[in-house]
Amino acid sequence: MADTLRGLEGASYGRYKSLVGRWALDGFDIELVRAQADPFAPPARVALHVPAAVAGLPAHLWRTSIQRRALAAYLARRVADAAGDGILVDAGAQQVLDRASCQVAAPGPGDGDVEPGSVTLRLNVQLPGRGRRIDARAAERILCRRLPLLVGRLRYAALDAAEVRHFVNTAEDSAALRAALPGLGLVAFVADGAVLPRRSGVDDRALTGPHSVPFLSPPELRVTVDLPHAGRVTGMGLPEGVTLIVGGGFHGKSTLLRALETGVWDHIPGDGRELVVSRPETVKIRAEDGRRIERVDLHAFVNHLPSGADTTDFRTDNASGSTSQAATIVESMEAGAKVLLIDEDTAATNLMIRDARMQALVAKSREPLTPFVDLVRSVYRDHGISTVLVMGGSGDYMEVADRVIMMDTYQPSDVTARAKELAARPTGRHAEADRFPEVIHRRPDPNTVDSCLRGRPRIQARGRDALVFGEETVDLRAVEQTTDAQQVVGVGLALEVMVRRGHMNSVRPLAEALDLLDRDLGGAGPCGRHHSGGGFPTGVQTLLTVRDEDFALPRRFEVAAALNRLRTLSVTR
Repeated sequence: MADTLRGLEGASYGRYKSLVGRWALDGFDIELVRAQADPFAPPARVALHVPAAVAGLPAHLWRTSIQRRALAAYLARRVADAAGDGILVDAGAQQVLDRASCQVAAPGPGDGDVEPGSVTLRLNVQLPGRGRRIDARAAERILCRRLPLLVGRLRYAALDAAEVRHFVNTAEDSAALRAALPGLGLVAFVADGAVLPRRSGVDDRALTGPHSVPFLSPPELRVTVDLPHAGRVTGMGLPEGVTLIVGGGFHGKSTLLRALETGVWDHIPGDGRELVVSRPETVKIRAEDGRRIERVDLHAFVNHLPSGADTTDFRTDNASGSTSQAATIVESMEAGAKVLLIDEDTAATNLMIRDARMQALVAKSREPLTPFVDLVRSVYRDHGISTVLVMGGSGDYMEVADRVIMMDTYQPSDVTARAKELAARPTGRHAEADRFPEVIHRRPDPNTVDSCLRGRPRIQARGRDALVFGEETVDLRAVEQTTDAQQVVGVGLALEVMVRRGHMNSVRPLAEALDLLDRDLGGAGPCGRHHSGGGFPTGVQTLLTVRDEDFALPRRFEVAAALNRLRTLSVTR
């Protein structure tokens, strides 16, 4: 490769395309997947293929899918720390996700000549030039000298064995704890000693210093679990049903709920939330003025609208706060959610509560909305879906809650008994409903889910807030469980896979299409993926068939959320 590069000195920048292909270097292969079109274009895409014998990674670190995911995340972080200018490696942040940037091959029959324990690292390289001419000497330094040094950081002999083992063990314990929740009758677990507060709204690392308060479970909710590596661990187990989190302002209610939001993902050691886990089917709900709703049955929440619109088959391009939140609840149930998280700070007040005085002042015949307080019990009783609510402004939820937790200076206490005493005192309020109906399943039309712009696929992220999909920009600001821009790209690629593979076919209900997507992304559903065949992770390989770029695997719920916000979407029922 070095000789070929030297021959390109001073050539037109576009001649870098002649290097596309796989080249053998000392101990590994370098593959130029996509050349940079010009000095101002996005960087070139490069893959480094490191044989198992060169990497030397012990099999006990990569036998299972969880181990491989964690090991790959650790290796990507090591390389990213040393990459330097002009070389970009997607290493993620606090979460341990399946990413395209690094994979460790699985044992067993699989992808052709991919050897178990081998490593592929994908990165972006800014190819050097002088104006619009190739700077071959600088390119040689990057491709033939700096990249081999990065490969050296993938070798087990160069790793801190105890550190990498701890990284992998931490992910295994988190996954084991999450998998144990259903059998324990829990929706979430927060370990004693966990650090929930973050440094800031833009820094997701654990808060340090005197204001960093370790979590301590109230005795009534303390649960003990045995984990593969951490051994016996105690913490607060949140039971299935309806849980209310109360307390004064700035005492940690929303902080606890945000920890539960991210509990669907494993976290890196030192994050503080390593053993804060939630059921994989947990979905955060919030109001979202202006979003689109396409043929969702909202009549449980909304009826007899003054406009005469049919709320059993409701559509709008500009939803209100209440109708948007109602739609998100129904859509999440349709997608298979088992736990709903709601914070009053980001909820529509008129969909959450209607107290006795308001009932006396505004007759039900003049009020289209049925508040969630009258439906939340049925959501659990009749649909098996639990709810965790942060509520500091209305005591009406005490009556319907199974458990009430008070946060005081970031410490929880179980105040259920006292809350029930207060709830037993009549307020004059009466329930306006007692049953949440069955969800009507919709069938997306794949012809309305088009990623192409002028005949070419266009799938891009604008941070965590938006997905550019073809001609459309999908607003994801209210989809709070996406982890980073790379997972937003993963959402877009997953939508494209659902169309290309016929999962969405105008006949199949959305929930079944999402089941097929889960199969493609690894087989065991959201956050519990298993990969039994050999080669690289099936989910990563599936999305790479759409495009080789940086992405992280998404859950079905974020994919469904993006689809539901796509303004071109059409469905049948």
